Amino acid sequence: MTETPTLEQVLVSVEGHAATVTLNRPEQRNPLSSIMLRDLAAALRWCQGEPDVRVVVLTGAGDRAFCAGADLSSFDGGMTDLERHRSRDLFVDLFALMDSLGKPIVGRINGHALAGGLGLACACDLLVSTDTATFGTPEINVGIWPMMIQAILSRNLPRKVLLEMEMLGDRWTATQLQGLGLINRVVPHDQLDSAVKEIVDKLAKKSPLAMRLGRESFYRQQDMEFRAALAYLHSQFTLVTLTEDSKEGIKAFFEKREPDFKGR
Repeated sequence: MTETPTLEQVLVSVEGHAATVTLNRPEQRNPLSSIMLRDLAAALRWCQGEPDVRVVVLTGAGDRAFCAGADLSSFDGGMTDLERHRSRDLFVDLFALMDSLGKPIVGRINGHALAGGLGLACACDLLVSTDTATFGTPEINVGIWPMMIQAILSRNLPRKVLLEMEMLGDRWTATQLQGLGLINRVVPHDQLDSAVKEIVDKLAKKSPLAMRLGRESFYRQQDMEFRAALAYLHSQFTLVTLTEDSKEGIKAFFEKREPDFKGR
């Protein structure tokens, strides 16, 4: 494994097959500045390129906030309107990278996830949240709309719920959003790490190749017409059954032992 990248506003650490990517500006509630977005993309690309990394945990430093949203001041700095518009490509590129990462991303929601922070959480595959965290899209309260994260939110939340969230700008609790299917686990803060570890350990034991092909198929088929999705998934099933991991998994099942997946 190559050395973890040294970044200005993001920390990367590895334990076993899991890499933890941490937004590291806790005093400012881990806002998505232009530097933070570039650092996040660099960290995730490193994780993507490391074969030994099978799972990524995304979290925020401190215990106040996972991410409070965009750091609007970092996108100004004397920019022209066109430059400001193009700078928001950083959001687009990050969310596209997370979608195509090829490895499961577990969001460790250690505090509030608001605006762009909620979008970042929704871009994760699974979410484990402390029971004191709140979530919301408060943009409407300052005369803005959460355009940059709406495509992600609309694929994770029921329509009426999302419209209420966007139109009223109120905060929602972790328990409320667990009830709506957005959050997988809600736990007291002192149980957050153990709950995340339980999921990460299970994910790390799965075939990384089946995980990559399956995760990719899940996100690609969601926007396909129904019959096109069926045909695509048919071809992907054939592909996954041709892998060495598939053969090892079936063999281990009949031999009543744990499979030894190699990612091939």
